[in-house]
Amino acid sequence: MKRNADKNPDKERKKLLSIGRAAHKAGVSKQSLQYYLMVGLLEPTEVTASGRRLFNESAIERVRLVRKLNQSGYPLRAIRELFMERAKTNKESGK
Repeated sequence: MKRNADKNPDKERKKLLSIGRAAHKAGVSKQSLQYYLMVGLLEPTEVTASGRRLFNESAIERVRLVRKLNQSGYPLRAIRELFMERAKTNKESGK
């Protein structure tokens, strides 16, 4: 739920999509995207004061990757573990 401080916040906000639009752009159902959120495969880019979850292009690409891996036979649990291991490695290496 970060925003890049170097860029114009209003311009960045316009690039954020609602859950329905993000799901459509990523090629999954809204329910699938909500499930990915629930099981920890995805986090919203930003959550508004009213609780709306918004997503940027990076989050949409992650959803596409999850979908492709899942269609290739990887279970969602394995995909989540892969992402968790990658995040741990990145954190340890300071990335």
